[in-house]
Amino acid sequence: MPQRPYVYELDKVAFQLEEKHDFGWIKKLGSVFQVFDQQDSGNISFGIEKAGRKYFVKYAGARLASYGGDTIDAIARLRYAIPLYEQLKHPSLVELVDRIELDAGYAAVFQWFEGESLHPHWSFPPPAKYVDPASPYFRFKKLPTATRLLALDRIIAFHAYMEQQGFVAVDFYDGSLLYDFSRNEIKICDIDLYQKKPFINTMGRLWGSSRFMSPEEFVRGAAIDEISNVFTMGAAAFALLGAEQDRSFAKWEAGERLYNVAMQAVNPVRECRFASVRAFKSAWDAAL
Repeated sequence: MPQRPYVYELDKVAFQLEEKHDFGWIKKLGSVFQVFDQQDSGNISFGIEKAGRKYFVKYAGARLASYGGDTIDAIARLRYAIPLYEQLKHPSLVELVDRIELDAGYAAVFQWFEGESLHPHWSFPPPAKYVDPASPYFRFKKLPTATRLLALDRIIAFHAYMEQQGFVAVDFYDGSLLYDFSRNEIKICDIDLYQKKPFINTMGRLWGSSRFMSPEEFVRGAAIDEISNVFTMGAAAFALLGAEQDRSFAKWEAGERLYNVAMQAVNPVRECRFASVRAFKSAWDAAL
């Protein structure tokens, strides 16, 4: 029987795969300085440097231990995502610079952003995420409220823009966020599963973290739309300014007026939420 997992080393950075795979193509892009191999999306990602510039390369085609699906599906999802990054280009979104068709896979190349994931499950699995002083989420929650409000404004602004372009967010959560503590700048790094409207839930439980998902994202046949995304933005507010799913006012850090807006956004009854992310943002800005 062949030995598993297979251990690879690219430019002295080691990682593991379930099957052998050819990474000769990556040498043309530059030197690998970091590998992200604990994703459940079916992608493996690399930090690459060439001529003093850094890039983030997301690749589908290799079999990872953390992914139980078919690599063909992972390739199809990544290929599908490319137009999303092109059509939804925005200051709050990581910048796509290239895509590469390969015999055994598909790669997307982005500008590198010096941020840390606010949900680094591979290095700070809960409860460490919430209590370890080295955790990016823990450090983010220690920032001044005004600083966190600015980060949330960038997130909401992007989703209002996305909504205007005719899309809905699917699988958005704090693992989609990178924060640069040196510059107090936030970027959304993963919109791979966002969908063009109209979008109907054909799965039952959709992709994503239940901490951010609207009730209709668990119901087969339900429409996923602007009102669904209002819930997601409200959940994001509680993640960055409160205590995630503990939505009590005692755990909220941004005043009563904003709390009331956030609570309306996460109302389990669709008709009681704001009608769109744009309407939510308008109420949020007024409450500020």
